Amino acid sequence: MDADIARVYAEGRIEGLKTTYVMELLRLADRGPMTITELAESVGRTHSALSQKVAAMRRAGWVETVAGDDARSKKVTLTDRARGVVDRLAAEWRATEAALEDLEAELPYPLSRVVTDIERALEHRSFHERIAEKLAQDPAWC
Repeated sequence: MDADIARVYAEGRIEGLKTTYVMELLRLADRGPMTITELAESVGRTHSALSQKVAAMRRAGWVETVAGDDARSKKVTLTDRARGVVDRLAAEWRATEAALEDLEAELPYPLSRVVTDIERALEHRSFHERIAEKLAQDPAWC
């Protein structure tokens, strides 16, 4: 599915955009400049993860950092390049959400339920624990 979304961007001549950047770009377009902490909280990610993503997005030309409210803080803001496509990204987001609803209607087991069930199972036993258990049984790891 991610590859198909990337294909939509390529067909729409939106070059160099990773699908994983879109949520943050849309959030910045909606709410305006934010610190990395604010942006991370708004999309449910850690500060560390967002800091790395913002650095990559900055290198790719989608965001820039500007001085914040005080000398110690920086805010992330959209570049002109990002502002030029953000309405199209919002349209793609809406179309993707609608396509997911259509897909779920065709399935006997909705994707949203799969996510909930996986989260419950991982609360019982983490993915790390599951991997460690398998590795403990593999002589190549030991």
